[in-house]
Amino acid sequence: MSKVPSITLNNGVAMPQLGFGVFQVPDAETEAAVTHALEAGYRSIDTAAIYGNEGGVGAALAAAGLPREELFITTKLWNADQGYDSALRAFDASLDKLKLDYLDLYLIHWPVPAKGKYVESWKALTKLQEDGRVRAAGVSNFQPAHLREVIDATGVVPAVNQVELHPRLVQAGLREVHRELGIVTEAWSPLAQGELLDDPVLVELGRRYDRTPAQVVLRWHLQLGNVVIPKSVTPSRIKQNLDVFGFELTADDLASVTALNADRRTGPDPDTFNR
Repeated sequence: MSKVPSITLNNGVAMPQLGFGVFQVPDAETEAAVTHALEAGYRSIDTAAIYGNEGGVGAALAAAGLPREELFITTKLWNADQGYDSALRAFDASLDKLKLDYLDLYLIHWPVPAKGKYVESWKALTKLQEDGRVRAAGVSNFQPAHLREVIDATGVVPAVNQVELHPRLVQAGLREVHRELGIVTEAWSPLAQGELLDDPVLVELGRRYDRTPAQVVLRWHLQLGNVVIPKSVTPSRIKQNLDVFGFELTADDLASVTALNADRRTGPDPDTFNR
């Protein structure tokens, strides 16, 4: 069994604080990558309809034969499928590819403000949760105004907001809004797609703790209270990314990593991304 601690979401569901992401993993390689992750001890797997690899995730889950209650599976509603009825249809399609009877977490992938459909999409996700087909419903890449709009429209607070977050983009203001609203912060691109791993601060901390810079960054996330979903297809790195519970950064160390913030994104701006 995994030694990963869990965070309790606002509806009482427990979510592992560290999971395995499959962004940009080709479907043909996904089954092997997820299999390695499950063997290493991961129990939370994060995919999305737009990744095109839900089938590979489903194949790995089926082959592993693990008890369903041990797993925490997340996927996401893509932008083209936003809207109430279309979101429900997209959910069914994702569930079929994953070969599952229910999802642990379903997210709206982007707000896509120009489409103006994220409130209707959120109503569909809350319906799925009411019906027991999703244990928890959340969003991804939502800004504070988007969050408040869906809450005001439905009275239902998203359990999770999965956003780009790493030491170059620490999202302090958004994380504070999450704390106020009772939303868990989940970090995608937690390592800034590897861009910052040669930073002298992280290299020095890695030397001090006999860890890699990536492990230092993941530890920083965990101590901030973020849920984190690093991605790799290399078995040794998959194991390494899970081995972050045997050391602890000091308050000064955390501050030095946070000080690397440059408000720099590797991905799109949620306020203007409308594809």
